[in-house]
Amino acid sequence: MEELDQGLLMQPWAWLQLAENSLLAKAYITKQGYALLVSDLQEVWHEQVDASVVSRRAKELNKRLTAPPEAFLGHLDDLLRPLLKDIVCLGKATFSCDRVAEALILRVQSELCGLPFYWSFHCILASPSLVSQHLIRPLMGMSLALQCQARELATLLRMKDLEIQDYQESGATLSRDRLKTEPFEEKSFLEQFMVEKLPEACSVGDGRPFVVNLQHLYTAVTRQEVQVRQEHPDTGDPQTSSSASPQGTDSHLLNQPEELDSSASSLPVPDEEPTDTSCPAQRPQLSKVKRKKLRGLFS
Repeated sequence: MEELDQGLLMQPWAWLQLAENSLLAKAYITKQGYALLVSDLQEVWHEQVDASVVSRRAKELNKRLTAPPEAFLGHLDDLLRPLLKDIVCLGKATFSCDRVAEALILRVQSELCGLPFYWSFHCILASPSLVSQHLIRPLMGMSLALQCQARELATLLRMKDLEIQDYQESGATLSRDRLKTEPFEEKSFLEQFMVEKLPEACSVGDGRPFVVNLQHLYTAVTRQEVQVRQEHPDTGDPQTSSSASPQGTDSHLLNQPEELDSSASSLPVPDEEPTDTSCPAQRPQLSKVKRKKLRGLFS
């Protein structure tokens, strides 16, 4: 079942609106079985089954249908994939969920080979280790990666200010006054962010902002986690990932700015340069940069 474990970990979260229930979910389906994780931001439920369980449950729920478990798994994949990618497929399937004691049952109704097809995912409460694996550790890794990215952006802003200062000392002026900006000050930026932007930025709501804005980053972090596990197979929950993950993930982030600009732009920047060497953000040199030919906004 290791393939299911790793496959599920690297899947992004999706936001589901089922009747009156808003859920976050992720699933991974192969010919050998499936793994499903569902959360309402209060609890997390999980089901992982192999082909033999699929075959037995299919016979119980669909007495008129006879097919190998691979066929049922393929059909379930076809039904879940559009749902998890927020693609509307009218009339293809209907989904509903019920809570029974500490379990959550996700029911599916559709057609297979012209006959009604029914399925029920029987999800039980996820173990603390599973919650840590799919939520706590990735979210901590994402926070570290975004902090590292924010430091890199702050360094870039300071370098831009030094470049502009050098232009101005060379006699350059703006051709349009409306483009004038003040030098970047980390402390004042952070204070203003905490007062004006933080309440909106950290509004979790029903989980949809997390799904819409941060899934590229989430999957980058979980891929890094799987890679570290493969490199260190003897460590079940690799502590070595704490040193390898932020740097590897951050290089991935910096190559995809268009996917993360909406989230990274609202991050606070630390007052002091941290001592952590996992993200070597360098302070800009205070000496003047080499003068360049004036072009662009300056006349």
